Amino acid sequence: MKKRIFVTATNTDIGKTYTTKLLLQEFASRGLKVGVLKPIETGVINNHYPDGEELLACVKELNNNFEHLSVQDIVPISYELPAAPFVSSNNTKLDIQLLDATMQKLEKLCDVLIIEGAGGLYVPIDAQTMMIDLIKHTGATTLLVTHCSLGCINDTLLSSKALLDKEIPHAIAFNCRASDNSFSTISQPYFKKIGFEVLKVE
Repeated sequence: MKKRIFVTATNTDIGKTYTTKLLLQEFASRGLKVGVLKPIETGVINNHYPDGEELLACVKELNNNFEHLSVQDIVPISYELPAAPFVSSNNTKLDIQLLDATMQKLEKLCDVLIIEGAGGLYVPIDAQTMMIDLIKHTGATTLLVTHCSLGCINDTLLSSKALLDKEIPHAIAFNCRASDNSFSTISQPYFKKIGFEVLKVE
């Protein structure tokens, strides 16, 4: 198995795609062949993959081995309704064999595979599977992306505990946006107190 990194977040619209692209660029700058996979994307309307197309364009610039691939090659499962996969798919059972086969195919083209999840850890995929279960299945080291606005302490600690409970190794990155100018005084002091290294996504 090649090196796998799973990018997840405390919620939707936290910055997973932005962070995934930064990771692709960083590893490529170190001379590694990078790859990307978004196992499931919802909100795919008229064959337009908002996240998948952005990720594919990025990886094609960094690894020529991905030049011939289509967006469906890196987003094997998609649904139209922009909701949790359980709802979007009407509780269609997750095709884990398809995801495994896709990972193995992409890993032949790269040294490190960045996998971007959908939503947060407890987004339901089907009746038996949450996003955190998919993370565990991949065996990937996980990067938890969190926000810097008020409430990030609670959101970050809950998600981190969920990963710890599942024995999933992870690091935490704070995606501080321009409007989050109070983070250093409102939330960061607590994270420093409990020994969290504040890694900002920039």
